[in-house]
Amino acid sequence: MSEQDFIEVDSGFYADPQYVNALAQVGMNSIDAVFSFDGGRNLAKANLAPHRSRIRFTLPDTGAACYLKRYDRPPVDRQVRNWIDHRRRISTAACDRRPVDLITAVGIGAARVVAFGEEWSGLFERRSFIITEEIANARSLEDRLPEYFYHGSPLENVDRKRAFIRKLADFARRFHDTGLRHRDFYLCHIFMTADEELYLIDLQRTFCPLIFDDRFRVKDIAQLHYSAPGRIISRADRLRFYLNYARRDNLTPADRRFIKRVKNRAWRMADHDIKHNRPVPFAE
Repeated sequence: MSEQDFIEVDSGFYADPQYVNALAQVGMNSIDAVFSFDGGRNLAKANLAPHRSRIRFTLPDTGAACYLKRYDRPPVDRQVRNWIDHRRRISTAACDRRPVDLITAVGIGAARVVAFGEEWSGLFERRSFIITEEIANARSLEDRLPEYFYHGSPLENVDRKRAFIRKLADFARRFHDTGLRHRDFYLCHIFMTADEELYLIDLQRTFCPLIFDDRFRVKDIAQLHYSAPGRIISRADRLRFYLNYARRDNLTPADRRFIKRVKNRAWRMADHDIKHNRPVPFAE
């Protein structure tokens, strides 16, 4: 979706024309209205920074479920880090929105952006927001892999499982080929629809690193490896994933070094979670 698909409804408030009337019906037609909106379900959680809020609500007429993310006076140091990451002055909400064009251009699904806006106070961001539409009939791969991973003998559904692993590897490779790195590339942020179409969500930390690119690629693959349940995804599955991701028939010395870095990072993550009595999915 490009910026041409949006119209400026009010100063600093942009919306997809198809949603303008529905947003107005719930009272969201300006930045002030967005930040005073208290309908829907508050998705606050313990580790959510105080300048952030998240609400799930339903639009009239369309019946579409949407997510509103608001950033109110984000800390200056956080803003500066965003500017460094993106090599430009950028609002916090724009960090979530801008990667959408890049990933959808290579066939990776993303949540539809309904509206967004930002307001500045001098050099720094005062507040910003983004509204996205819920991906219909989808759930995260952390919640549930395709059904054929759970049923039948080890020899049943082998072809379907391998085909899905190839699809996931292709998904990860196409994402990384854009130059983007997610930094939260866990299965919980990859959603799958009933027809097995994959979507990537929570793009707020996504960026194109200027330096240490391979370090962030290792981090992404380690997060994917870490979150894949060991009782379902075998070592052979993981090797098959990597060979498809790297477009290899056999591992090269460089591939072996990369895999070793991925494993080492995953075990460092595991050590931290074990200390806090949290599950370690890949080690199950």
